[in-house]
Amino acid sequence: MPNFGPHLRRQAGRACPPCARPGGSPGRPGPGVPPTGAVLPGVRILGVLLTVLSLTGCALPPSATAVPDPPDDRPVVLTTFTVLADMARQVAGDHVRVESITDVGVEIHGYEPTPDDLRRAADADLVLDNGLGLEAWFERFVAGLDAPHVTVSEGVATIPVGSGGMQGRPNPHAWMSPDAAIRYVANIADALADLDPVHEGAYRANAAAYTAELRAVRDALVDRLDRLDPARRALVTCEGAFSYLARDAGLAESFLWPVSSDAQGTPQQVARAITFVRERDVPAVFCESTVSDTAQRQVARETGAAYGGVLYVDSLSLPGGPVPTYLDLLRHDTEVVAAALTGAAS
Repeated sequence: MPNFGPHLRRQAGRACPPCARPGGSPGRPGPGVPPTGAVLPGVRILGVLLTVLSLTGCALPPSATAVPDPPDDRPVVLTTFTVLADMARQVAGDHVRVESITDVGVEIHGYEPTPDDLRRAADADLVLDNGLGLEAWFERFVAGLDAPHVTVSEGVATIPVGSGGMQGRPNPHAWMSPDAAIRYVANIADALADLDPVHEGAYRANAAAYTAELRAVRDALVDRLDRLDPARRALVTCEGAFSYLARDAGLAESFLWPVSSDAQGTPQQVARAITFVRERDVPAVFCESTVSDTAQRQVARETGAAYGGVLYVDSLSLPGGPVPTYLDLLRHDTEVVAAALTGAAS
């Protein structure tokens, strides 16, 4: 900053100073002051500073006067992945703060929790998991936590995995059936009512309304896929995550690997898928958003089937994406499968 001298430094330090000339009265120069029209360099800089102060009203920046947000005292419910988080939000409404451990697009099976995940879980009032072996890491994750946890798939009629390391165990992707999702919603409502009895009525009402939406989506899904030609009623995916949807819609099912915790895209898996597609003359094959589609594209090339597109299972999309909610996920997957198997996909 220029050396204005003691008197000018005092003037510059004042907020909104009066328009007086140094050493004299307004309109008359003091001793030693140059005549009107002669401007000292330091005074020119001071004038710029004073102009800026006058334009801003000599006010404090907004950040210095902003009122902080009030604390959020709502119960915190932590879910293992984004699909469950959306279900929980539909039931909770505004009475609970719902968060997901995993972010959008993250593969859930082999996820490795971070120290921040552990901190969030320690601060949570309730943790919701899918169960059925989906979150292979979850048992260790909650081992030292005080927060209660609820498995939302409890009571679902499961389908066993037919091969791989989980052979004979329940297929964990039960939420891909809207009928099974209705059980999820009931379990979430029970858990929230236990956590926050004051708002039990709201949770029950929200769950009932959401269940009605699920039934409507289920009916539309079955109707849309039921119109497929019987010769084209086969669903070939990367992961065996669609067993429940295929059961509901009466589709034959094939996949490269049973669950994403198994080896993915091996030559044997690719060969089996190629045989299935050729024998049934399947018109299109698909892959999920959280895994590589390289092996499935090889199946498409070698059989002449179309690559039908991306399906969503283990994760929602960002708000501006194709599946920001669980209901959007079901609608999207249904339409992508139906369009590709009828040759209507663009």
